[in-house]
Amino acid sequence: MSSVPSHNGAAMTDGHGRRIDYLRLSVTDRCDLRCRYCMAEKMSFLPRSAVLSIEEMGDLAERFVARGVRRIRLTGGEPLVRRGIDALAMRIGALIGRGLDELTLTTNAMRLADHAPMLSAAGVRRVNVSLDTLEPAAFRHITRVGDVRTALDGIAAAQAAGLSVKINMVALAGLNEDQLLPMLDWCAARGCDLTLIETMPLGDVEGDRSAHYIPLHRFIAPLRAERAIFPVERRTGGPARYFGIEDSPVTLGLITPLSDNFCASCNRIRLTVEGRIYMCLGRDDHVDLRAALRGGGEGPVDELIDAALDRKPRAHDFVIQKRSRPAVARHMSATGG
Repeated sequence: MSSVPSHNGAAMTDGHGRRIDYLRLSVTDRCDLRCRYCMAEKMSFLPRSAVLSIEEMGDLAERFVARGVRRIRLTGGEPLVRRGIDALAMRIGALIGRGLDELTLTTNAMRLADHAPMLSAAGVRRVNVSLDTLEPAAFRHITRVGDVRTALDGIAAAQAAGLSVKINMVALAGLNEDQLLPMLDWCAARGCDLTLIETMPLGDVEGDRSAHYIPLHRFIAPLRAERAIFPVERRTGGPARYFGIEDSPVTLGLITPLSDNFCASCNRIRLTVEGRIYMCLGRDDHVDLRAALRGGGEGPVDELIDAALDRKPRAHDFVIQKRSRPAVARHMSATGG
């Protein structure tokens, strides 16, 4: 495929009239952590033959930019474990100002210290770091294998490289619900914003996910008891609603897939490492771009993108109940965050 080829059709709009201009591109289903709400302890990952090459990911990223995508986020799994991530980031970053407004990345920060200078050189200006607690023992328990000091070193390296860091904290009853206020103070001291996320019923995680589900209005109750929070106008391309906090520089984001559905304003499309577009995070319906890309080039790829847009549902139907089955069998790491 050529660099940012033209497309004669209209900008991407789904069957419900929503403009789709944000691509979440998963570069791997693998991860170096095993967070309890995200993965089983023993995971089976895709073989190399089943995943897109770095070159193919670059081709598809260019195709989506040509179709009107303005933001791309690299996700996983953990994107920084993917061999060749530097070449992909550089290739996509070269599209900034040529159709693409922004390239970002979500990471657990375990390898961020090594990659931060490369990301900055590629044109990445902000990263989201998944960090559910600052307590070493709790971090080890939630991630099963992680050392919080490595994550904190990665965040420091990212900021030293000029990257803005936003912390993503999954709300987990009984695991970190007493740690919101310490996290806010830590973010304030280090110039990071904070987004809270409700856990989502994706994949079998070897336990009753409902035991740790807590709606965000309950999770932030200790904050509301101490300080006023108020809505602020901010858009980052994702599903968060943003709030200011009295006497704090931190902007607080809330992502509420269960307690307050955010689908009405969905502007996203997700491409997995296998080359599949899932029309919704909470559905199994998908189209497969890999065969079309390898066999037919731009025309068949565009036809499948159009088909995906037509079939994109109005909303997911996530439910978490005691001992309920996941909404879909695949894990978040298989789709991309």
